[in-house]
Amino acid sequence: MHEQRRRTASTTLTSSERSSGRWTLSLAGFCLLALTGHPAAASTASVPTPDERVSLTGSDIERHERAAEQEVVLITGSTSGLGREVALRLAATGAYVIVHGRNHERGMEVVREIEEAAMGAASFHAADLASLEEVREFAGTILAEYDRLDVLINNAGIGSAGDGRQVSEDGHELVFQVNYLSHFLLTHELLPLIVDSAPARIVNVASGAQTAINFDDVMLEEEDAIGRAYAQSKLAQILHAFDLAEELEGTGIIVNALHPATFMDTRMVRRAGVEPRSTVEEGAEAVMQIVLEPVESGQYFNGLKATRAHDQAYDREARARLRDLSRELVGLDPVR
Repeated sequence: MHEQRRRTASTTLTSSERSSGRWTLSLAGFCLLALTGHPAAASTASVPTPDERVSLTGSDIERHERAAEQEVVLITGSTSGLGREVALRLAATGAYVIVHGRNHERGMEVVREIEEAAMGAASFHAADLASLEEVREFAGTILAEYDRLDVLINNAGIGSAGDGRQVSEDGHELVFQVNYLSHFLLTHELLPLIVDSAPARIVNVASGAQTAINFDDVMLEEEDAIGRAYAQSKLAQILHAFDLAEELEGTGIIVNALHPATFMDTRMVRRAGVEPRSTVEEGAEAVMQIVLEPVESGQYFNGLKATRAHDQAYDREARARLRDLSRELVGLDPVR
Protein backbone atom coordinates (compact mmCIF):
# COMPACT_ATOMS: atom_id res chain seq x y z
CA MET A 1 0.00 0.00 0.00
CA HIS A 2 1.40 3.33 -1.05
CA GLU A 3 0.31 5.15 2.04
CA GLN A 4 1.89 2.49 4.23
CA ARG A 5 5.26 2.42 2.44
CA ARG A 6 5.69 6.10 3.13
CA ARG A 7 2.56 7.57 4.58
CA THR A 8 3.68 11.15 4.49
CA ALA A 9 5.71 13.28 2.16
CA SER A 10 7.50 14.86 5.08
CA THR A 11 10.33 13.71 7.26
CA THR A 12 9.36 13.46 10.90
CA LEU A 13 12.05 14.53 13.31
CA THR A 14 12.28 13.35 16.87
CA SER A 15 12.92 15.48 19.84
CA SER A 16 16.70 15.67 19.11
CA GLU A 17 18.38 14.68 16.41
CA ARG A 18 19.20 -8.36 1.54
CA SER A 19 19.01 -12.14 1.62
CA SER A 20 17.95 -13.07 -1.78
CA GLY A 21 17.91 -12.90 -5.49
CA ARG A 22 15.47 -10.02 -5.31
CA TRP A 23 18.55 -7.80 -5.28
CA THR A 24 20.82 -8.55 -8.20
CA LEU A 25 23.33 -5.71 -8.30
CA SER A 26 26.66 -6.37 -6.63
CA LEU A 27 28.59 -3.23 -5.81
CA ALA A 28 32.06 -2.31 -4.72
CA GLY A 29 32.38 -0.20 -1.67
CA PHE A 30 33.62 0.45 1.93
CA CYS A 31 33.92 -0.20 5.76
CA LEU A 32 33.68 0.97 9.38
CA LEU A 33 36.34 1.98 11.73
CA ALA A 34 38.27 -0.54 13.80
CA LEU A 35 39.49 1.71 16.50
CA THR A 36 42.10 0.66 18.93
CA GLY A 37 42.25 4.21 20.21
CA HIS A 38 39.52 6.46 21.41
CA PRO A 39 38.57 9.29 19.06
CA ALA A 40 36.26 11.84 20.51
CA ALA A 41 32.55 11.55 19.88
CA ALA A 42 30.86 13.88 17.48
CA SER A 43 29.15 15.93 20.11
CA THR A 44 28.04 18.93 18.13
CA ALA A 45 24.97 18.51 15.93
CA SER A 46 22.44 20.75 14.29
CA VAL A 47 19.35 19.63 16.16
CA PRO A 48 15.84 20.63 15.04
CA THR A 49 13.04 21.51 17.40
CA PRO A 50 10.64 18.74 18.49
CA ASP A 51 7.79 19.70 16.20
CA GLU A 52 9.88 20.72 13.18
CA ARG A 53 9.04 18.94 9.91
CA VAL A 54 10.84 19.13 6.58
CA SER A 55 8.99 18.55 3.34
CA LEU A 56 10.93 16.77 0.63
CA THR A 57 11.32 18.49 -2.72
CA GLY A 58 10.17 17.20 -6.11
CA SER A 59 7.05 15.26 -6.96
CA ASP A 60 6.19 13.64 -3.65
CA ILE A 61 3.28 11.65 -5.07
CA GLU A 62 5.30 10.25 -7.96
CA ARG A 63 8.27 9.51 -5.72
CA HIS A 64 6.32 7.67 -3.07
CA GLU A 65 4.25 5.71 -5.56
CA ARG A 66 7.57 4.56 -7.03
CA ALA A 67 8.78 3.77 -3.51
CA ALA A 68 5.85 1.37 -3.09
CA GLU A 69 7.78 -1.12 -5.20
CA GLN A 70 11.19 -0.41 -3.67
CA GLU A 71 13.03 -2.31 -0.99
CA VAL A 72 13.44 -0.27 2.18
CA VAL A 73 16.79 0.10 3.90
CA LEU A 74 17.50 1.79 7.22
CA ILE A 75 21.08 2.81 8.00
CA THR A 76 21.85 4.36 11.35
CA GLY A 77 24.53 7.00 11.31
CA SER A 78 24.20 7.66 7.58
CA THR A 79 24.71 11.41 7.39
CA SER A 80 28.49 11.10 7.00
CA GLY A 81 31.35 8.64 6.65
CA LEU A 82 30.66 4.96 6.03
CA GLY A 83 26.93 5.20 6.56
CA ARG A 84 26.57 7.98 4.02
CA GLU A 85 28.55 6.11 1.36
CA VAL A 86 26.51 2.94 1.89
CA ALA A 87 23.29 4.97 1.69
CA LEU A 88 24.31 6.40 -1.69
CA ARG A 89 25.36 2.98 -3.00
CA LEU A 90 22.15 1.26 -1.90
CA ALA A 91 20.06 4.10 -3.34
CA ALA A 92 21.87 3.50 -6.65
CA THR A 93 20.43 -0.05 -6.67
CA GLY A 94 16.93 1.47 -6.51
CA ALA A 95 16.36 1.07 -2.78
CA TYR A 96 14.37 3.46 -0.64
CA VAL A 97 16.84 4.62 1.99
CA ILE A 98 15.91 5.80 5.45
CA VAL A 99 18.74 8.12 6.43
CA HIS A 100 19.37 8.51 10.15
CA GLY A 101 21.54 10.77 12.23
CA ARG A 102 21.43 13.70 14.63
CA ASN A 103 22.43 16.46 12.26
CA HIS A 104 19.39 17.65 10.35
CA GLU A 105 21.28 19.65 7.74
CA ARG A 106 23.66 16.82 6.83
CA GLY A 107 20.77 14.34 6.76
CA MET A 108 18.78 16.39 4.30
CA GLU A 109 21.89 16.85 2.14
CA VAL A 110 22.09 13.07 1.73
CA VAL A 111 18.38 12.88 0.90
CA ARG A 112 18.73 15.63 -1.70
CA GLU A 113 21.78 14.00 -3.28
CA ILE A 114 19.89 10.71 -3.64
CA GLU A 115 16.79 12.36 -5.05
CA GLU A 116 18.54 14.79 -7.39
CA ALA A 117 20.60 11.96 -8.90
CA ALA A 118 17.34 10.02 -9.47
CA MET A 119 19.05 7.08 -7.82
CA GLY A 120 16.13 6.09 -5.68
CA ALA A 121 14.22 7.79 -2.91
CA ALA A 122 15.04 8.67 0.65
CA SER A 123 13.86 10.30 3.84
CA PHE A 124 15.66 11.56 6.91
CA HIS A 125 14.79 10.84 10.53
CA ALA A 126 16.71 12.27 13.45
CA ALA A 127 17.26 10.42 16.70
CA ASP A 128 19.95 10.64 19.34
CA LEU A 129 21.11 7.14 20.31
CA ALA A 130 22.21 8.54 23.66
CA SER A 131 18.49 8.58 24.53
CA LEU A 132 16.52 5.33 24.72
CA GLU A 133 13.31 7.33 24.57
CA GLU A 134 14.35 8.85 21.26
CA VAL A 135 15.20 5.35 19.97
CA ARG A 136 11.70 4.19 20.88
CA GLU A 137 10.17 7.21 19.17
CA PHE A 138 12.31 6.61 16.09
CA ALA A 139 11.27 2.95 15.92
CA GLY A 140 7.63 3.93 16.39
CA THR A 141 7.86 6.35 13.48
CA ILE A 142 9.33 3.67 11.21
CA LEU A 143 6.62 1.18 12.18
CA ALA A 144 3.92 3.78 11.57
CA GLU A 145 5.19 5.05 8.22
CA TYR A 146 6.55 1.97 6.43
CA ASP A 147 5.00 -1.40 5.63
CA ARG A 148 8.34 -3.20 5.15
CA LEU A 149 11.98 -3.09 6.15
CA ASP A 150 14.28 -5.24 4.03
CA VAL A 151 17.65 -4.22 5.45
CA LEU A 152 18.66 -2.80 8.82
CA ILE A 153 22.28 -1.66 9.09
CA ASN A 154 23.28 -0.80 12.64
CA ASN A 155 26.18 1.48 11.80
CA ALA A 156 26.15 4.53 14.05
CA GLY A 157 28.78 4.77 16.71
CA ILE A 158 31.29 6.85 18.63
CA GLY A 159 34.92 6.18 19.41
CA SER A 160 34.82 7.59 22.90
CA ALA A 161 32.72 9.77 25.13
CA GLY A 162 35.29 12.55 25.23
CA ASP A 163 37.35 13.09 28.34
CA GLY A 164 36.89 10.11 30.60
CA ARG A 165 33.78 8.12 31.39
CA GLN A 166 30.41 9.69 30.59
CA VAL A 167 26.88 8.42 31.07
CA SER A 168 23.77 8.81 28.94
CA GLU A 169 20.59 10.45 30.11
CA ASP A 170 19.44 6.88 30.89
CA GLY A 171 22.36 6.42 33.27
CA HIS A 172 24.36 3.99 31.10
CA GLU A 173 28.01 4.28 30.04
CA LEU A 174 27.72 6.38 26.90
CA VAL A 175 29.81 4.38 24.39
CA PHE A 176 28.08 1.12 25.37
CA GLN A 177 24.67 2.72 24.89
CA VAL A 178 25.32 4.54 21.62
CA ASN A 179 27.29 1.78 19.91
CA TYR A 180 25.39 -1.26 21.18
CA LEU A 181 22.48 -0.87 23.58
CA SER A 182 20.41 1.54 21.50
CA HIS A 183 20.88 -0.68 18.45
CA PHE A 184 19.75 -3.67 20.53
CA LEU A 185 16.56 -1.79 21.38
CA LEU A 186 16.02 -0.46 17.86
CA THR A 187 16.44 -3.94 16.36
CA HIS A 188 14.05 -5.43 18.91
CA GLU A 189 11.40 -2.83 18.19
CA LEU A 190 11.71 -3.20 14.40
CA LEU A 191 12.05 -7.00 14.34
CA PRO A 192 8.36 -7.80 13.67
CA LEU A 193 8.44 -5.56 10.59
CA ILE A 194 11.71 -7.11 9.41
CA VAL A 195 10.35 -10.64 9.85
CA ASP A 196 7.20 -9.70 7.92
CA SER A 197 9.50 -8.40 5.14
CA ALA A 198 11.53 -11.62 4.85
CA PRO A 199 13.80 -12.41 3.18
CA ALA A 200 15.67 -9.58 4.86
CA ARG A 201 19.02 -8.78 6.42
CA ILE A 202 20.41 -7.26 9.59
CA VAL A 203 24.00 -6.01 9.62
CA ASN A 204 25.87 -4.95 12.74
CA VAL A 205 28.87 -2.80 11.86
CA ALA A 206 31.33 -3.79 14.55
CA SER A 207 35.12 -3.60 14.64
CA GLY A 208 38.32 -5.58 14.73
CA ALA A 209 38.87 -3.96 18.13
CA GLN A 210 37.22 -6.43 20.52
CA THR A 211 37.55 -6.81 24.27
CA ALA A 212 35.73 -9.39 26.38
CA ILE A 213 32.74 -8.03 28.25
CA ASN A 214 33.31 -7.97 32.00
CA PHE A 215 29.82 -8.66 33.29
CA ASP A 216 30.86 -7.48 36.73
CA ASP A 217 31.65 -4.03 35.33
CA VAL A 218 29.77 -3.55 32.07
CA MET A 219 29.35 0.15 32.82
CA LEU A 220 33.11 0.57 33.31
CA GLU A 221 32.99 2.09 36.76
CA GLU A 222 36.24 0.50 37.92
CA GLU A 223 39.41 2.56 37.78
CA ASP A 224 40.91 2.78 34.28
CA ALA A 225 38.14 0.57 32.85
CA ILE A 226 37.03 3.27 30.39
CA GLY A 227 39.85 2.21 28.06
CA ARG A 228 37.76 -0.86 27.21
CA ALA A 229 34.68 1.14 26.19
CA TYR A 230 34.89 1.03 22.39
CA ALA A 231 36.19 -2.54 22.01
CA GLN A 232 33.65 -3.87 24.54
CA SER A 233 30.73 -2.18 22.79
CA LYS A 234 31.85 -3.54 19.41
CA LEU A 235 32.17 -7.10 20.70
CA ALA A 236 28.68 -6.73 22.17
CA GLN A 237 27.42 -6.01 18.65
CA ILE A 238 28.94 -9.29 17.44
CA LEU A 239 27.42 -11.28 20.30
CA HIS A 240 24.09 -9.67 19.48
CA ALA A 241 24.38 -10.60 15.78
CA PHE A 242 25.25 -14.23 16.58
CA ASP A 243 22.41 -14.45 19.10
CA LEU A 244 19.89 -13.01 16.63
CA ALA A 245 21.09 -15.29 13.81
CA GLU A 246 20.39 -18.31 15.98
CA GLU A 247 17.03 -16.97 17.13
CA LEU A 248 15.92 -16.16 13.58
CA GLU A 249 17.14 -19.35 11.91
CA GLY A 250 14.58 -20.53 9.35
CA THR A 251 12.80 -17.17 9.11
CA GLY A 252 14.64 -15.90 6.03
CA ILE A 253 16.46 -13.24 8.04
CA ILE A 254 20.24 -13.22 7.61
CA VAL A 255 22.17 -11.57 10.44
CA ASN A 256 25.89 -10.86 10.32
CA ALA A 257 28.50 -8.57 11.85
CA LEU A 258 31.63 -7.14 10.30
CA HIS A 259 34.72 -5.04 10.68
CA PRO A 260 34.63 -3.02 7.46
CA ALA A 261 38.12 -1.50 7.34
CA THR A 262 40.77 -0.10 9.63
CA PHE A 263 41.08 3.62 10.29
CA MET A 264 39.11 4.78 7.28
CA ASP A 265 39.59 8.33 6.08
CA THR A 266 36.67 9.81 8.00
CA ARG A 267 36.16 12.94 10.01
CA MET A 268 36.03 10.83 13.16
CA VAL A 269 39.50 9.38 12.52
CA ARG A 270 41.01 12.70 11.48
CA ARG A 271 39.58 14.41 14.54
CA ALA A 272 41.36 11.83 16.68
CA GLY A 273 44.65 12.73 15.04
CA VAL A 274 44.97 9.21 13.60
CA GLU A 275 46.57 8.64 10.19
CA PRO A 276 43.98 6.93 7.91
CA ARG A 277 44.98 3.46 6.70
CA SER A 278 42.04 2.76 4.37
CA THR A 279 39.32 4.53 2.45
CA VAL A 280 35.63 4.81 3.05
CA GLU A 281 35.17 3.12 -0.33
CA GLU A 282 37.06 0.04 0.90
CA GLY A 283 34.79 -0.12 3.92
CA ALA A 284 31.65 0.19 1.87
CA GLU A 285 32.64 -2.75 -0.32
CA ALA A 286 32.58 -5.03 2.72
CA VAL A 287 29.20 -3.75 3.89
CA MET A 288 27.68 -4.05 0.42
CA GLN A 289 28.88 -7.63 0.11
CA ILE A 290 26.98 -8.88 3.13
CA VAL A 291 23.92 -6.82 2.21
CA LEU A 292 23.69 -7.93 -1.43
CA GLU A 293 25.61 -11.18 -1.91
CA PRO A 294 24.64 -14.76 -0.94
CA VAL A 295 26.12 -15.24 2.54
CA GLU A 296 25.31 -17.52 5.45
CA SER A 297 23.84 -16.09 8.63
CA GLY A 298 25.67 -15.87 11.93
CA GLN A 299 29.10 -14.86 10.65
CA TYR A 300 31.72 -12.24 11.40
CA PHE A 301 33.58 -10.66 8.50
CA ASN A 302 36.89 -8.86 8.50
CA GLY A 303 36.50 -6.80 5.36
CA LEU A 304 35.42 -9.15 2.59
CA LYS A 305 36.46 -12.34 4.36
CA ALA A 306 34.51 -14.39 6.89
CA THR A 307 36.73 -15.04 9.88
CA ARG A 308 36.62 -15.77 13.60
CA ALA A 309 35.70 -13.10 16.09
CA HIS A 310 36.73 -12.91 19.74
CA ASP A 311 36.20 -16.20 21.60
CA GLN A 312 33.48 -14.69 23.79
CA ALA A 313 31.22 -14.32 20.73
CA TYR A 314 30.96 -18.14 20.58
CA ASP A 315 30.16 -18.51 24.28
CA ARG A 316 26.41 -19.24 24.54
CA GLU A 317 26.38 -18.39 28.24
CA ALA A 318 27.97 -15.00 27.58
CA ARG A 319 25.50 -14.28 24.80
CA ALA A 320 22.59 -15.19 27.07
CA ARG A 321 23.95 -12.98 29.86
CA LEU A 322 24.32 -10.06 27.48
CA ARG A 323 20.81 -10.59 26.09
CA ASP A 324 19.24 -10.70 29.54
CA LEU A 325 21.21 -7.69 30.75
CA SER A 326 20.35 -5.70 27.64
CA ARG A 327 16.63 -6.42 28.01
CA GLU A 328 16.78 -5.25 31.59
CA LEU A 329 18.68 -2.07 30.74
CA VAL A 330 16.23 -1.01 28.01
CA GLY A 331 13.14 -1.92 30.03
CA LEU A 332 12.03 -5.11 28.29
CA ASP A 333 10.51 -8.05 30.15
CA PRO A 334 12.81 -11.01 30.78
CA VAL A 335 12.66 -13.88 28.31
CA ARG A 336 10.66 -16.70 29.86
